[in-house]
Amino acid sequence: MKKSLLALAAVSAFVTGTAQAATYAIEPTHTFVTFEIGHFGTSTNRGRFDKKEGTVQFDRAAKTGKVDITIDVASINTGTGPFNSHIKSAEILDAEKFPTARFVGDKFVFTGDKVSEVSGMFTLMGKTLPLTLKATQFNCYDSPMLKREVCGGDFEATLKRSAWGVKYGLDWGFQDDIRLVIQTEAVKQ
Repeated sequence: MKKSLLALAAVSAFVTGTAQAATYAIEPTHTFVTFEIGHFGTSTNRGRFDKKEGTVQFDRAAKTGKVDITIDVASINTGTGPFNSHIKSAEILDAEKFPTARFVGDKFVFTGDKVSEVSGMFTLMGKTLPLTLKATQFNCYDSPMLKREVCGGDFEATLKRSAWGVKYGLDWGFQDDIRLVIQTEAVKQ
């Protein structure tokens, strides 16, 4: 009898613990994926990807989560049409062959009750490598317009683009380091 009660308590604790994880949908009008790269040491080229989608599983009490964001590479927007076309070309991101980039993070690190970083795998140009995004800010709030909880923040990493096979201009002195910023808000479902 004791074994049955212990087993029932363990199952109940597991179900209760996992039931607290909530699903959040990335809100596309409050989510931006941007990049910055130095240009010959004189200026900084910037761009963003206008189309993205994803979900977040988040359990504040257990301090766990999972994020899955897919980026439409062809939606690059630098503000200049010819530059957009060049970045989408086979010479740089080859958007025709590799139409999406994706970040799947499953290790959340907290400082107090705030997410301070998310680690996972980033896929670009068909190559998947580890990436850690540091939170420069994180917050959850009850949206007065949506009448639901919204969580999000600004997450960033500096990555070596050549590790993913993006080598254009390296031999001319273009920087290998790219600053990637994912500014996101996700709405509780």
